[in-house]
Amino acid sequence: METTASEQGKVIDINRIIQMIPHRYPFLMVDRMVDVRPNESATGIKNVTINEPFFQGHFPSRPVFPGVLIIESMAQTAAVLVVETLGPSAEGKLVYFMTVENCRFRKPFGPGDQLHIHVTKERSRGNVWKFRGEAKVDGTLVAEATYAAMILDE
Repeated sequence: METTASEQGKVIDINRIIQMIPHRYPFLMVDRMVDVRPNESATGIKNVTINEPFFQGHFPSRPVFPGVLIIESMAQTAAVLVVETLGPSAEGKLVYFMTVENCRFRKPFGPGDQLHIHVTKERSRGNVWKFRGEAKVDGTLVAEATYAAMILDE
């Protein structure tokens, strides 16, 4: 399965995500995309497992998914949305953070949870895009932020 369309928007599997953005293990933070609506919004899904390398030190007695990686998950979800919007010419381009604003971490989560990253495009001008992201686990808001990114050739 690569990309499929449904009533809820497009679904993009991990094989297609790997073609679209340059991130790789252990730094690929999106396993699947659902409800992809080009030039509007998308939802990325990250399955959180104890096998993640950062859990060895964050924290050994109480594994918690790092906040900075939640923000990175939001960025990667947005990057896939940008590539889906711009088409094949955007595949493999790098997306660099410019700003992260109004970031709030609401609730910790860890192994066994599934992170749903809801990203909405606020605006774009040239190669600069601004997004609003919300991360949820079991429907509960765990983090939110507004951020801007610049899309550049490698």
